[in-house]
Amino acid sequence: MPRIAYVNGRYELHAHASVHVEDRGYQFADGVYEVCEVARGNLMDVTRHLDRLDRSLSELKITWPLSRRSLEMIMAEVVRRNRVENGLVYLQVTRGVAPRDHVFPSASTRSALVVTSKRSDPKAAAKRAEHGIKVITVPENRWERVDIKTVGLLPNVMARQKAKEAGAQEAWFVDPDGTVKEGAATNAWIVTADGKLVTRPADFGILRGVTRATVMDIAKKLGLTVEERAFSVDEAKRAKEAFITAATTVVMPVVAIDGDSVANGHPGSVTLSLREAFFDVAEKTPA
Repeated sequence: MPRIAYVNGRYELHAHASVHVEDRGYQFADGVYEVCEVARGNLMDVTRHLDRLDRSLSELKITWPLSRRSLEMIMAEVVRRNRVENGLVYLQVTRGVAPRDHVFPSASTRSALVVTSKRSDPKAAAKRAEHGIKVITVPENRWERVDIKTVGLLPNVMARQKAKEAGAQEAWFVDPDGTVKEGAATNAWIVTADGKLVTRPADFGILRGVTRATVMDIAKKLGLTVEERAFSVDEAKRAKEAFITAATTVVMPVVAIDGDSVANGHPGSVTLSLREAFFDVAEKTPA
């Protein structure tokens, strides 16, 4: 079955879908995006995703391309047309199409919207979780406003490529003081010896992950303590467990950092319990 994309008011064959050469997302990375998990026919945590989209648009002074309710309906329709039971829905909003100039175009310029969806294999994801993943660390080299989910992701691309070349699946950005910021496409967590969950505060310097927030809800339900504080690479390597969170991975165990095993080198029970509880706790919106 051919894939379908939504581009600026039209549902089109994915293979033929395109945006104008002077779309500011292409010219300047002047846009933002969201990725929402689709699980068992449901959009997961869509309220939090659209809340974060609203914040990103506001921070960059980009207008909504249409109403929030209309966008949610389009996301569900793209999922339906692609017959995605499990997978992802991706949406991108840019400042729109205008003659190339660094300053913002006129207020009459309409923001541009693209929505796509694709399937994923939950059995393959579960298999990865059984074994866990490896991460490497890289120096922080991004702009300071990583709290905005912008499409400007070149440092993240380079970090993820470096991880792949090292036989790992994710890279963690590390500040000059040796503390972990976040992953190239994920939030970073550890579990301490006394069972506390630790992740860096999201007030500044990292993206306020939607899955990160849902894991905090799960932790509360399971009676686990969450500490929002910085942790070093050394502390992570000595931790009882480590894991990452994102819509693309949900909760994924980390079993090695820079080639050093975390604990016994196998996924930990706390991480797996968080992953197991995710679907039951996360907000579910039928697509």
